[in-house]
Parts: sequence; structure tokens; C-alpha cells
Amino acid sequence: MTDLAATDDLFFNRTGMDRDRVQGMLDDALTGMDDGELFLEYRQSESLVLDDGQIKTANFDTAQGFGLRAIAGESTGYSHASELSEAAIGRAGETVKAVRRGHTGSLAAAPQGTNRALYMEDNPLALVDFQDKVDLLRAIDAYARGKDARVRQVSASILGNWQAVQILRSGGHRVADIRPLVRMNVSVVLEQDGRMETGGYGVGGRVTYERYMDAASWKAVVDEAFRQAEVNLQSVPAPAGEVPVVLGPGWPGILLHEAIGHGLEGDFNRKKTSVFSGLMGERVAAKGVTVVDDGTIADRRGSLTIDDEGTPAENTVLIEDGILKGYMQDRTNARLMGMAPTGNGRRQSYAHQPLPRMTNTYMLGGDKDPKEILASVKKGVYAVSFGGGQVDITSGKFVFSCTEAYEIENGKIGRPLKGATLIGDGKDVLNHVGMVGNDMEMDPGIGTCGKDGQGVPVGVGQPTLLVNQLTVGGTGT
Repeated sequence: MTDLAATDDLFFNRTGMDRDRVQGMLDDALTGMDDGELFLEYRQSESLVLDDGQIKTANFDTAQGFGLRAIAGESTGYSHASELSEAAIGRAGETVKAVRRGHTGSLAAAPQGTNRALYMEDNPLALVDFQDKVDLLRAIDAYARGKDARVRQVSASILGNWQAVQILRSGGHRVADIRPLVRMNVSVVLEQDGRMETGGYGVGGRVTYERYMDAASWKAVVDEAFRQAEVNLQSVPAPAGEVPVVLGPGWPGILLHEAIGHGLEGDFNRKKTSVFSGLMGERVAAKGVTVVDDGTIADRRGSLTIDDEGTPAENTVLIEDGILKGYMQDRTNARLMGMAPTGNGRRQSYAHQPLPRMTNTYMLGGDKDPKEILASVKKGVYAVSFGGGQVDITSGKFVFSCTEAYEIENGKIGRPLKGATLIGDGKDVLNHVGMVGNDMEMDPGIGTCGKDGQGVPVGVGQPTLLVNQLTVGGTGT
């Protein structure tokens, strides 16, 4: 477990707050409650964006604050402020007491501790000089433009985040975590015969910038963005219809995340608004389909040593061989459902209450060679990458736009397709999985998940999958 001393320096030594007095105010605020905590946060973040050969944006921000939560039954009192002071915490304590209203509860036991650390504590913003970051973006621009005379525009960005949190509970229980997070993105626009197309690629994780500073790493990102732009230049309008669809490995797991993952979060199932509500122990997917949410993978974007309630992250089996086995739980929904928390209580910042959220959600690999899967399709679509999408949690219906897709003709990958969308619902997709590849891989570290106005970093992944029947929207014939 992260040494509490490092965060004590941020939250108590530098602010002048007395830890014992703060603990006393917290104990008083949570008397008679069922659960609650004081969440302290300090965050540094930066973003540098180069566009058309010029640094267009260079932002640096420091934020700090607290969120105090008290829970009585199904009612929650929450107060937050950007001021780290005993006076502000005292006012917050008086505010959240209102939720008790005669309720007499017994505080739930604190989460168990952990000695595991899934990422380093180093601050990625401080380890590399500002000028080195600028030079990196300019090198990316020069390399991309030097690849081909068709290059018309290059955009590159690096984003860094360093977050320190401490979570206090009644009775003196405290845990802390220090979380690095970086991301690099490159976009390239090519023009050929009057047609312009874009390709983009990104990488990231709970690491420092050094991971991507060497030429081999960042050139690989540029090369992939360039390749996608070239593919799009050759694309033809996607035909519409109901056909077999082969989903590629890695990032296409975003469809699994959105169309299925959200429906397996505890709050939607407790409120019975998910298509998976009441189906525990029943078949919800084809045999061979196993889906997990795993927040314990070292350095991954969605990983957490502890979640934002202090619960250690877990590897939670959601669907096993097609059978629904579990939900992702925060403490509140787990308590109300008579289940155990799974380390999925996450919040965007101190100004937000924790919700059950995904970490790294992916489907395990199967036993089929991806070439065998493609060869089995006479006529269909091979979807390799996705952009935006929309999902209805209650019905499970989704619409996703493909940013890279190809036609499949007689088991062979054919022409690239433009404007393809996949339309269906999560349960149908799971039940129409015909083959599961042996090439499971995770996304490159770029996912951000939105829920109730909060965004948190996540990971996705899957092997190559054959969906026997799926509606494809397009404008071609």
C-alpha cells in the first residue's frame, strides 16, 4: 500500500490541518450512518497540443479539494469544496448530517488493506522537461510530414496527470494512493486526387512519458495513424444489411464495454433498469464467452491499486462460459444488494460521488485461429476499430461507428469500407458469438468512460470474434 506519509505531507503538513481534529469531525459526521468517507485529492494535469507545426495549446493545472459523504439507508449526503481546511470540512460535516433524519445505523466495516502497488508513484509531469515535450511533438510532426508528400495536416498531443488521494473513515482507518496517467495521440490527414482522409492513433497508461520518448515508440504511433489514413483513402461506401461481422482484437472491445459492460454495473441492476437485471446464474451469452473486469493489471489505464472508496481492485468474473456470474459493485450498491464490493467504486474527482464503474473490461480468448474465423465468412464485414457510439442501458440497444472496417468476400479481407455502423443490442451480440479467437489483446491505452456526467480512464480488450448476425448500416450497395 502506498506510504501514507507522502499524502500526509500534501493534505495535512502543507495545509496546516490537524489530522486528529479532522478525524474527530469525520467521526461526528458519520455517527449513526451506514457508511461514508472523507475523500482528499490533489491533482496536477497538463496538456500540450501541436497542430500545423505550431504549439497551439500548453495547459497546466493544479486542483485540490475534498468530498465528504454520509450514507443512511439509500439516502446520501454529499458535500465538497476546493478548500482544504478544517473550517470547510467542519461545515461539510454539519451539512451531511441532515441525511440521517432519525436514522440509526451501524457503520459498515472498512475495506481490507493491500500491500500491492500496480504502478509507480513518480509524477510524470515533473520527470521530463517542458522543452523536451515540445521537442517530442515537433519531432512527431517532422517525421509524419517527411513520410509522404500527401500529408496535409498533422496533430499531436501529450497529456499527463498525477493524482494523490487519501480516504479516511470513521475510527481512524486511512488508505492512500498516488496515480500517474499519460497519453499520446497523433492524427494525420492525407490528400490524394482531391480526396482527404484522416487517420489517428493513441497510446497511454499509468506510466511516465519516458515510455514513449524513444524514437521507436513514438514513430510506431505515427506509422499507425498514417496507415489508417491510407486505408481510409481507399475506402468505399459501406453497404447496409444484416451480415456476419468479425470484430478484430483489442480496441473493438469498446463495443463490449458500452453495449454490455454498463449493463453489468451494480446500480443499474439494483434499480432493475439493466437488460441483465435478475439474470444471475442464467445464460446470457453463447458458450465460450467469458467476460471479466480486471483492475489489477500493472500500468494499465483502467487499473487501480484501490478504488475511490478505498477498496482494493479485483479481477471480477462477470460472465463465465456464457453464464452471468457477477456485477461490478461499489460499497453502497453492494450493501443494498447483499453482495460484496468489487473495487469498482470510482469518481472523476473530489467534487463527484463514487459510482460503480468499469476498470479494464475484456473478453477472454478462445481456441480459434483468427484466420480460421475470417475464412468461415462467405460475405460479411471485418470491423477493426470504432469511434463514437450510443447505448441504451435499459434495452441494451447500441449504434457504433466504425473508423476502420473491411468487406469480407469468400473468407478473404477485401476493400476498406467507409461509413459503416454496427446496430444491435448487447444480449443479442453475446448470444450470436459463433467463434472466439485465441488472440486476446488489450487496447493501446486510450479509453475514457462517461457516466452521469463523470469521466474516468478505462481499458478494454477482446480477441477476434465472429458475430454470426449483426445489422450493418451504410450508404453503399
